[in-house]
Amino acid sequence: MSAQELGGQDLSGQDLSDQDLSGQDLSGQGPSQPGTRALIFDCDGVLADTERDGHLPAFNQTFAEAGVPIHWSQEEYGHLLAIGGGKERLASVFTPVFVETAGLPTEPDEQKALIAAWHKTKTAHYTEMVAAGFLPARPGIARIVEEASARGWRLAVASTSAEPSVRAVLEHAVGVDRARDFVVFAGDIVPAKKPAPDIYLLALERLGLGADDAIVVEDSANGLRAALGAGLRTVVTVSSYTTDEDFTGAALVVTSLGDPTEPTKVLADPLGLDPTDEVHLGDLERILTESERPRVP
Repeated sequence: MSAQELGGQDLSGQDLSDQDLSGQDLSGQGPSQPGTRALIFDCDGVLADTERDGHLPAFNQTFAEAGVPIHWSQEEYGHLLAIGGGKERLASVFTPVFVETAGLPTEPDEQKALIAAWHKTKTAHYTEMVAAGFLPARPGIARIVEEASARGWRLAVASTSAEPSVRAVLEHAVGVDRARDFVVFAGDIVPAKKPAPDIYLLALERLGLGADDAIVVEDSANGLRAALGAGLRTVVTVSSYTTDEDFTGAALVVTSLGDPTEPTKVLADPLGLDPTDEVHLGDLERILTESERPRVP
């Protein structure tokens, strides 16, 4: 599969459209430079707890402005999170009964265009919320990014969210200057979204790293399955919608990476890392060196 088929451009300014993926190592064991490692974050629920307080109200505002009789409750939206991607969640409302009663288009191309328009509007509302400071960064994000940068680690985000949404959250979480150090893989850059491993396989290929040289921070079972499917060791920081999900296979499950005002609480620690009040880069290094790579299904 070529990068042109995957489409898009990463937010580091590296154009992906003319790069060939035909030689991609789907095992996640591609070559890497000695000593190079990467810290790869999901966005929503990891950099900030965005779903409940950001994406949900942005969707509902979009529906109201479009005159569509939909208002997702927090519980309904929690179920919809099993669907990877905002456009895909919007597409789920186009049932035959609802299309007829709401007077929505019946032709697939027209539905696709309407979904794209709704999603563009929703993204604009969401990025306004982020810029206004309504969605603070989760504990420990900026700190561990600085630790990784100081040790020469590569930094990346791999998310199914739209590119502008990811960039807005990233810049708010770590600062505009540090955000420039990230390679961002987002939105429709791969055809199969989480829990498929495609976005993480692409990230490894583009970073030029093998799975033994990268670690992921996720917040959901879908994200964990995507990372494990790419052979990546994963730390889970649970978010408001994911506390009761199954995180079997994670190297560490915590409430957050921790900071002085909100210390880490360990929920699962199969490796016996025993982080204290904060998860540090040294803990991630131990995960890479002391645990086996997850088996790719």
